[in-house]
Order: sequence, then C-alpha cells, then structure tokens
Amino acid sequence: MEATNIFKTKPKEQKSGIKKSFPVTGMTCAACASSVESILSHTDGVNKAIVNFASNSVLVDYDETISEEKLQNALREVGYDIIIDAEDPVEAQQELQQKHYQDIKNRTIWSAILTLPIFVLGMFFMQWVPGKWISLVLAIPILFWFGRSFFINAFKQAKRGKANMDTLVALSTGIAFLFSVFNTLFPEFWLNRAIEPHVYYEAATVIITFISLGKLLEEKAKSNTSSAIKKLMGLQPKTLKVIDNGEEKEIPISAVQVGQTILVRPGEKIPVDGEVTKGSSYVDESMITGEPVPVQKSREEKVFAGTVNQRGSFQFKAEKVGVETLLSQIIKMVQEAQGSKAPVQKLVDKIAGIFVPIVLGISIITFIVWMSMGGDNAFSQALLTSVAVLVIACPCALGLATPTAIMVGIGKGAENNILIKDAESLELGHKVNAIILDKTGTITEGKPLVTDIHWKRTLENKNKFKQLLLAIEAQSEHPLAEAVVNHFKEENIEKVEIASFESITGKGVQAKTENGSQYYIGNHKLMLEKNIQIDASLMQTAESLEEQAKTVIFFGNEIDVLAILAIADKIKETSKIAIATLQERDIDVYMLTGDNNKTASAVAQQVGIANFQGEVMPSDKAAFVKKLQSDGKIVAMVGDGINDSHALAQADVSIAMGKGSDIAMDVAKMTLITSDLQSIPKALALSKKTVLGIRQNLFWAFIYNIIGIPIAAGVLYPINGFLLDPMIAGAAMAFSSVSVVANSLRLKRIKL
Repeated sequence: MEATNIFKTKPKEQKSGIKKSFPVTGMTCAACASSVESILSHTDGVNKAIVNFASNSVLVDYDETISEEKLQNALREVGYDIIIDAEDPVEAQQELQQKHYQDIKNRTIWSAILTLPIFVLGMFFMQWVPGKWISLVLAIPILFWFGRSFFINAFKQAKRGKANMDTLVALSTGIAFLFSVFNTLFPEFWLNRAIEPHVYYEAATVIITFISLGKLLEEKAKSNTSSAIKKLMGLQPKTLKVIDNGEEKEIPISAVQVGQTILVRPGEKIPVDGEVTKGSSYVDESMITGEPVPVQKSREEKVFAGTVNQRGSFQFKAEKVGVETLLSQIIKMVQEAQGSKAPVQKLVDKIAGIFVPIVLGISIITFIVWMSMGGDNAFSQALLTSVAVLVIACPCALGLATPTAIMVGIGKGAENNILIKDAESLELGHKVNAIILDKTGTITEGKPLVTDIHWKRTLENKNKFKQLLLAIEAQSEHPLAEAVVNHFKEENIEKVEIASFESITGKGVQAKTENGSQYYIGNHKLMLEKNIQIDASLMQTAESLEEQAKTVIFFGNEIDVLAILAIADKIKETSKIAIATLQERDIDVYMLTGDNNKTASAVAQQVGIANFQGEVMPSDKAAFVKKLQSDGKIVAMVGDGINDSHALAQADVSIAMGKGSDIAMDVAKMTLITSDLQSIPKALALSKKTVLGIRQNLFWAFIYNIIGIPIAAGVLYPINGFLLDPMIAGAAMAFSSVSVVANSLRLKRIKL
C-alpha cells in the first residue's frame, strides 16, 4: 500500500473578545450544565459559553462591555454561581470538585447506613407497628437531608417547566414517603375499609441510596479531570536564573521579562521561550514533538518552556513569557478542548423528560377515573391505584440500566488491560470511524535502538573494535550514543581505555587510543571531511538503511570505514496486525508524527497506513482532529506524549498508551496498560457490547413499566376484579431492577 501525505490544514482564526474559564457551583446533572450554558449564552455581551460538566467549569467568550460580576449575577438569579475572584482558577476548581465529591461520599455512606435497618424492617417485619415508626424516623434524614439534592434539582427543573431523572426520583420517593406517613399515622383509615395499611419507606430510601451511589461513581471519574492541567503547569519551574550585569540572580517565574538573559544548567527545565545566545546542549523536546531523541541547541536556536536541558549549560534571551509561551498555549488549548466536550443530556434524562409527565398524567387520570366510577370505596381505591402507578413507575430500573452496564464494561476492560475513565468514551467507542495514531511510542517502541551493524568484510577481531566503539560512545553526549552503549552492554562487551576524546559539533566524535591510533564515529560528512574510504558494499547498505528512515552512523579509523550502525525507533511487532484489524472494520486509520516526512513515510508503508503526516506541532494534531470531526467523523486519538494532550482532549474518544506520560493518561478517557495496539480493537468491541447491554436494560425497564402501569391503574379490575396492591407494585419494581443488574452481569462472560 502506498502511503500518501495528508494535506495539512490550519484552523481558521476567529475574532472574539475575552476568553476566560470560571469554576461553576450548583450543577448537579447534565441538565444543569445545559441551563448554565443557555443562561450565559443569552446574556448581553456574551459571544459564546461552553460548559464542561466533567470539570464543573465554563469557558466564556465575552466582550469588554460586560463585567464578570454581571455574569455571576445572571447565574445567581437561577441558583447557580461562578467563582470570579480566585487567584488560581484551576486550584479553586479542583478544591470545589474535591469538596463536592466528599459531600456526595458522606451523603451516600450515611444513606446506606440508615437504609439498611429500614430495608430489614420493611422486608421481614412489615406488620410490626413499632418498626413503621422506626422506619419513619430513619427515612426523614435520608430523603430530606442526604437526598435533598434530588428534590432541589427537581424543583429547579419544574420552575423551567422541565422534568428529568431527578424529577422522577423526587416524585416517586416523595409520594411513597407521604403515603407511608399517612398509613403510619392513620392506619385505621384503611383498616375500617378492610385494607391492610402498607408502608413503603424501604422503597423510597433504597432508591435514594442507589441513585446516590451512581452519582458518587460519576463524581469520582470527574474529580480527576483537572489533574492533567495541573501537571502541565508543573512542567514550568517556579523560579529561574537571570544574568543581570554579569551577575547571576534567582527570580520568580512571574517576574521574568522579555529580553532578559536566562541561564539554564544541566537537568533543569527551560522556564520560558527564547533564543540561545551562548553555549550549547541537547534539549529533550518530546513534550512538543513527541520524539525521544534530544535536539542539539546552539547559538540562534529556539528553546521552549517546559522542555528539559540535558548535559550542557547555555544562556538564552527570553522572547515569550507568561501566557505567550508555547507551554501556556498548550495548557489553554487543552482547557478549551476539554470544555468544548460538555456531555449532552443523558439518554435516560431525555427519556425521563417525556416519561415523567406521562406517568404523572396516568396517575392523575387513574385517580379521577376511580373517583368517578369507584362506588363506595372510590377514594381509597383511587388513592391506592394512583400511588401504585407512581411506585411501579419508580426510576430504579431506569436509573440502573446505564450505570450497571457501564460498571461491568469498565471491569471487563480492566481485565483486558484497558482502563476506562468515564462512561462517555465507552458509549461513543462503537461509533468510531476514524482513528489517529501517534508514531513514536504508539506504533513504535518510543526509544532509539541499534537495529543493524554491518562490519567491513575483511575485518578481523571484531570484538576488539566493539570494545573501542563502546569506550568512545560512553564518553559522547550525543543522544544516539546511548543507544550504541546500551546495545553493547547487552552483549556484555567490556570497555577499554582511550587516551583522548573530542566532540566535533554536528558531525560526530574523534578519539585516540593508548597506542596513538585515531578513530572516528559520526555521519557521512565527517568521513568525507577526513578522507576516510568507504567500501562500496557498505555504502550501498548505508543508503538502503537510510531509505528505511534509519539513522546511519559510520565507524572508522584514519584509513577506511570499519563498520556502519543503523539506529531507529523500532516498530512494535503487533502494530501492523492491529492496524489491519481496524481497517477491516471500515475504520479510517491516520498517522501523525513530529518526525520528518521521510521517516513518517517509511513507517506508514511498513504498517500499512495510507494516510500520514510528518513534522506536525501539537496544534496541528488537534486541528486535524477538528477537520475530521467537521467532516462528520467520530474520531479516536491514540497517543502517549505531552505533545498529544491537546489532540487527545479534542477527540471524541481519547486513548493513551500506558507507558506514556502521566499528562497524556490524565487527559485521555481510556488508557491501555499494555503497549500492544491490539487492545484498541478490543476497546471498541467492548464499547459495542456495552452499548448493546444498555439498550437491552432500557428495554426491560420499559417493558415492566408498559405492562405494570396499566395493571397498577386497575385495567384488569373490570375483567377479574384484580387491583394491584402498592406493596406488590414495589416488589415488581425491585424485580425489574434485579433483571437489569442480571443482564448487565452477562457482559462479564463476553469474549473480546
């Protein structure tokens, strides 16, 4: 298959006002996120507002005519708020999330503790009168303190004329509780009519506890979203050393100014963007390019904030500081990309929006019909049937349909070395029709290795020359020298002593042995410069290796070349198989890399990828994701480096390689523990099976409601005199939940 270079697209520049991210308080569900977005978007002076429910933040694009206080007041009027005076918004947001998570955790634990005795009393001591009073006392804090968020949110929805899952929870638990209180306080009302006064405290409290547990699991996944931004910020040092009138001074990063001369020592992070003015070194720029080999920097070369200096010291002039640095731009882009993916209203919430009014309507109609046609016991029968309708339509099965399947799916993924952070990526995975792969560390191993050594045919005592190679390369600072040293160490080659060593910038090194013999290691240019002869067959081999995008190093003495070594980032054995599997499933596969086009082309051809692009910056990767999304594709991005973080945040489904950077793993919604790309087709297959399980669960939840609600309303009464007792309705509701959980557990047995 012939590989073709992808046309490079740049995002169009959009003119806008001030763009700022604010932490949001008061959001409890995806519907709240939609409300916050809608309110701010319709506020005068706001161009656009994008809510990220996962991180409880809103990115607002507004002009100078509106103040932050006005944005805050617009939300306060409807029960939400934004934090506008925080010194560090990311820190404030993280503290807010942690506090919210702890609050939900405490509420869930206490709900579970108090629900247990109510459940035992309701199931096994239902006729014991003191048990009803004990249940009443325990149920009050569960519903109206630990479960208060359901009632508050239902009220907010009602004010806007809407209904969601919280509405159904609040109505069913609230009415079941009030009905039970009436039966506890006035049991004679029913006893006088020869009807047993049942209570439903356990049904109400179990629902609150179950749904709270689901919210806790959701919040746990959300609480880690800002850690990627925090780690990106940690790449920039807090202080730096400037040269002022020949003296070295340490100043905070916030005090640095454009034009100042900055000193960087070995092992230090480069604090801001600039240009080298004195000295030289090798700099690890993998956070920008993704490439593992450090880049040589000398006078007039550009350096970037967050990259790491290796062995040498140098001075550079600051050109971009603060929010202007490339690192700050990457942080900003990751924040915006995460924010642009606020989850849409959940499927169950959409269903509940229709389902709740219908159930309420049926309950009211049931009451009216029985009042008009019920005869002597019209009121009691009207009340029982209308409550039975609300109890049997309880949202427990609906509420469990998605989270139980997701939990089992996530567990199944973990068994197969796939860690899944959130439900959204698992739900979207089966729709993926375009996948973008980073090259280094994803398709390839991610570290330079010696792949070939070819010696001069007539050479004798190769072991002696291996010892020389090891001794010379051990003293070199060049990053590729490390690959040679590691290779010979694995062969247990012993190092010999050399008399002198000298680095030849940009070409290689020269060394002299104790007996005065001169040796050279370097590129082709160095061999030509020193008039060292190269055997025709070795030269032909070198050219062939370079066509495979391998770096060729020549080793020679003063007369001729003794050996050539090829160094490359080795392609993983399973990459080609995994890519072929994805293509068989009609998924378009693309490769993007910061490496040169020649290397990109060679790797693409070897693994069977038709579309590739080399020499890309982090923003180019994200722009390409956006381009595919604008073409209607559901895009998965697979990467392992900091340079992939923006594209990972932008993609519909983001997958990080487990041996990659912490930041890539924090941004990505899926992490492959293994470096085997064959886990990707498995992850997408798992998504398909899980979504099928969710749909089956929703089907069973609705079947119970479709059959149960008419029976609860008394549709069988004219035929055989049967009226569904609310207690049986509660049991039917519980059975529907059991069937949903049992169906979810079937996912454990699937093969990927």
